[in-house]
Amino acid sequence: MRARRLTGSLACLVVLTLTAAGCGLSGGSEDGEASAGGCKVDQGNVGSGKLTGEVKGKITFQTTNLKKDFGGFFDGVIESFEKANPGTEVKWIDDPGDNTFTSRTVADAQACTLADVINVNSDTATALTKAGYLLDVATKDPGASKPFVPAFWKSSTFKDASGKSVHTALPWYTGGIVLTYNKDLLEKAGVDPQKPPTTMFGLFADYEKIAKAADGKYFATMANPVWRIPADWDQMNIRTLSADGESATFADDPRTVEWVEWMAKLYKEGAMPKDSLSSSNDPSTLYSQGKVAYGSTNPSFVRFVKQNSPSVYDKTGVGQQPFDALGHTTGAPQYISVAATSKNAPAALAFAQFLTNARNQTAWCKDPNVVIFPTTTESLDDPFFQKADGDDPFSEARKLVAEQLKTATAYQTNLSPAVQNAIVSQVQLAMQGDKSAEQAVKDAQKKANELLKQGS
Repeated sequence: MRARRLTGSLACLVVLTLTAAGCGLSGGSEDGEASAGGCKVDQGNVGSGKLTGEVKGKITFQTTNLKKDFGGFFDGVIESFEKANPGTEVKWIDDPGDNTFTSRTVADAQACTLADVINVNSDTATALTKAGYLLDVATKDPGASKPFVPAFWKSSTFKDASGKSVHTALPWYTGGIVLTYNKDLLEKAGVDPQKPPTTMFGLFADYEKIAKAADGKYFATMANPVWRIPADWDQMNIRTLSADGESATFADDPRTVEWVEWMAKLYKEGAMPKDSLSSSNDPSTLYSQGKVAYGSTNPSFVRFVKQNSPSVYDKTGVGQQPFDALGHTTGAPQYISVAATSKNAPAALAFAQFLTNARNQTAWCKDPNVVIFPTTTESLDDPFFQKADGDDPFSEARKLVAEQLKTATAYQTNLSPAVQNAIVSQVQLAMQGDKSAEQAVKDAQKKANELLKQGS
């Protein structure tokens, strides 16, 4: 499972540019061949027609670091699917979820060996859709949207190489966004754990208090802005891109410069480890060691802490992430996509839909070791998701996410890795003191627009 700000067994952020040369979708040529992302495929996988064919054959299903904790559940799902569809065989690949995930996924796609069914986040889906490697599920099955909450289905829209919006994913689950923090470290800095800030800049002010009190003994958060762009801006309702997604607009909002100024100030004052500015590491390890006050904003982060550092888990508090003027969660769900390069696409699509149906989503989201919520209307009507009790970190996270889902819009800006990296690199220069915040934001927007015009 890949998602911005997810951590532990549920963590990774796409940071590698997917080369799209020669990619895209095309129908049959004069010799009857079709292609997807530069790979030769069955003509039924691309174009405007509904996917037809028997649900049979071998397919691969890729997750990230789930076998240890959820092996029994997914083995059961696979067994049930194979029993209901004689002649099918699902091979489950559980990726370790290390920092090379993106490069390996890109290599698989370009080698035409992408897993038939794969869990992706919005960043990965954006890149793979643009390059033509994912099946357009809405076209291949016009009824694919029926089980899902409309907001979540809408969030599964991505743009292909021509700029057309296509549905290349099925919404799988959503986790909301929360603050996780070490109550002891906050109290030492004079920050009240019972009163989470209501604005992003209010959170930054708390980071500053921690920096002054810690004096380098511990830190508030990690420095690399890749974890916060465009997530922070989404929460502040700073529009990173224009409505059509063809141009960058974040520099038009004066709060963007103020945000960069805060990041530079916090880095200089020691709120963040100096060596974390360009590191791809998330806060999980240092938080579990009691060296970072704020953990991941993913609710399931508490599971990682409980497993790896029970003593820190006992000190962990969970609060509402500041949403500024928005007043609701903006996080998009996780997705299940089908490779357009699949040799048994009917079976792959059938399994993807089976995995994400109401019955299986409800069953998995009820697991006591994870704080996630389903994306189907039927599942969310289950009493389990309407009422959450208890005062432990897991229960507190469930309560907050359940409340968020009442007004959730599933809005999230989708940036290509190239555009995100261009913005991040300019913010890093400002944080190092090599540029003013104003100049960094101006240059970031210019570089982002150049890449958007190039189709990157």
